[in-house]
Amino acid sequence: MKIVFILVPLMLILIALGLVLFSWAVRNGQYDDLDGPAHRILYDDDKDRIPDDAKQPKQETASRHNTASKGEPEDDKPGEDRTS
Repeated sequence: MKIVFILVPLMLILIALGLVLFSWAVRNGQYDDLDGPAHRILYDDDKDRIPDDAKQPKQETASRHNTASKGEPEDDKPGEDRTS
């Protein structure tokens, strides 16, 4: 029974400390932007760190190469009328 007299006040102190820390975090803007860090990792900001031999060719160049290999003229622009 004596342990209850120690644990109950200790638990109340821990709850009060948790509430104080939570209110501090809310006041300092810790919960303002919850989605930003999750989306920020998707942005490609390290292009200058990629070695030249590891860089992929641009998509436009690859798509033009694929259409040219199918027998279509390479210098045509997409959507251009080639019937005349």
